[in-house]
Amino acid sequence: SKSIGTMGDKPEDAPHNCPGTESEEAGKASACAGCPNQQLCASAPKGPDPDVARIAQRLSMVKHKVLVLSGKGGVGKSTVSAQLAWHLASRDLQVALLDIDICGPSIPRMVGQEGQTVRQTAAGWAPSKQQPHLDCSTKTQ
Repeated sequence: SKSIGTMGDKPEDAPHNCPGTESEEAGKASACAGCPNQQLCASAPKGPDPDVARIAQRLSMVKHKVLVLSGKGGVGKSTVSAQLAWHLASRDLQVALLDIDICGPSIPRMVGQEGQTVRQTAAGWAPSKQQPHLDCSTKTQ
C-alpha cells in the first residue's frame, strides 16, 4: 500500500492543481480525476473539527496533562502510565488515567478494573473510581 504523506493539505502524490484535502472540492474537482487519493479525499470530513473548542474548554480546567506516547508497541507505555498515576494519586493529587488503545487496552488489567468501561453521561464520559484520587477509564472503538 502506498503512503499518503502530505505537503500542507495536499497529498505528496496528488496532481499539481489538487484543491487540497480540506477543500469542499477535494476528490470532486476535475484535477482529482485519476488521482490515487480521490476516493479518500472525497469521503473525508472537511473543515475544522467542531469538537476542538469544546474539548479545549473542558481541558482548560486540568492544570497538568501528561501524554505517554510511542510509535511502537510493547515498550511499556501502559506500565509507565499506570505507575505514574498510582504514584501521583498516593501523594493526594487528583489523577485521571485514560487508556485509548484501540488494539486492546491494558490499563484496566493493570489497575484492577477489567470489565469496567467509560460510562456515557449527559456531561460526557464518567470514569470508574479506583481509589480516592485516581479515576481510570478505557475507551475502545
